Amino acid sequence: MDSIHIYGGNLLKGETRIQGSKNAVLPILAATLLVKGTCIIKNCPRIADVYHMQNLLQELGCLVSWAGNTVTVNAAQASDNRMSGESVTRMRSSIMLLGAMLGRMGEVVMSYPGGCVIGRRPIDIHLAALRKMGVEIEEEEHMFTARAVRLQGAEVKLPFPSVGATENVILAAVLAEGTTVLENAAREPEIAALCEFLAAAGADMEGIGSGRLVIKGADRLHEVKYTVPADRIVAGTYMTAAMAAGGSIFLEQAPSNQLGALLKAAEEMGCCVTINKEGIGMDVLRRLKALPYLKTEVYDGFPTDLQSPMMAVMALADGQGIVEENIFENRFRVVGDLVKMGADIETVRNKAYIRGVEKLTGAAVEAEELRGGAALAVAGLAAEGRTVIKNRHFIERGYEDICRDLRDLGADASIG
Repeated sequence: MDSIHIYGGNLLKGETRIQGSKNAVLPILAATLLVKGTCIIKNCPRIADVYHMQNLLQELGCLVSWAGNTVTVNAAQASDNRMSGESVTRMRSSIMLLGAMLGRMGEVVMSYPGGCVIGRRPIDIHLAALRKMGVEIEEEEHMFTARAVRLQGAEVKLPFPSVGATENVILAAVLAEGTTVLENAAREPEIAALCEFLAAAGADMEGIGSGRLVIKGADRLHEVKYTVPADRIVAGTYMTAAMAAGGSIFLEQAPSNQLGALLKAAEEMGCCVTINKEGIGMDVLRRLKALPYLKTEVYDGFPTDLQSPMMAVMALADGQGIVEENIFENRFRVVGDLVKMGADIETVRNKAYIRGVEKLTGAAVEAEELRGGAALAVAGLAAEGRTVIKNRHFIERGYEDICRDLRDLGADASIG
């Protein structure tokens, strides 16, 4: 039953509402640890990664409850400083609790976070930045201890604009003594959302949305209500679905201001895109032209999380193109299954050479990670016949109900 069945080859037509952002809500939930009271998080997506973060918070002593898509977290009694074993190793993003726990408890005993098939994602950058803030770290084979009698503001310059390291420095800095200046910070919209949540709770921050953040440590944060913004990657995935299968769709609440790189690529390939205050409309009425060259970059370049779905689009475009992956070294793991469906793709190191074909054919394929699984769904919508995607649980890490949304857009998609 852990599979998705798609009968493809039909034009899409319809509209769906874009869920709350996975990459925004996870660090925001971590940040609730810093508030000795109740935080109410609205528009929270009901996805596997959020449920896992809920479990982690509960293990630390928080009270967490749901009402529809609103999550209430009461961290008043949070006191446990250990995060070890399967609860951490199952989800890579559990590392974002490190900065929040240091700010709340002053000491953390943590297993190294789980790996990821798309790349190594080392945490060295996180630990080096926190050491500059007075954190002492003792590393062992499978776990580490981080402690600080009092976190100290510091000047921190990241060697790479790592999203996770940026989040951990922010979470550690908001209650630290003195001022933290963070240079070369990640500028993804999800970082801005975290900063906006913290500012609403009383944090003193300057430079939100830029690569230079100035954070003055506060004595305390207060209770807050916050609405999670829409998920740009989910919106982008459904845009690529229309680009691959063709048709006319509308994505309610899609954040067009965060999707500039994809919108530009779509228009260059021949899509008709309309944007208004309600969301994004897309009309694809003919075969798209190949995009000669596409490379993934940190924001606001083309996002690595949309690279795999975009390869499914380019597999059907007229002409040849190259995709260069610059963020995660194993993002091309989905290529084998796309080839199984009839795509003509060859990879050499961090580049994929794609020659567009007339059609794809449905097949039994297997998701190995979140965005690769979404790419197989995109390919299945355009393919003739039935596509069965195994390991649905990977896709459910980031998509609240992908089959429901695709049916809203006129697709034949169901859980098998």
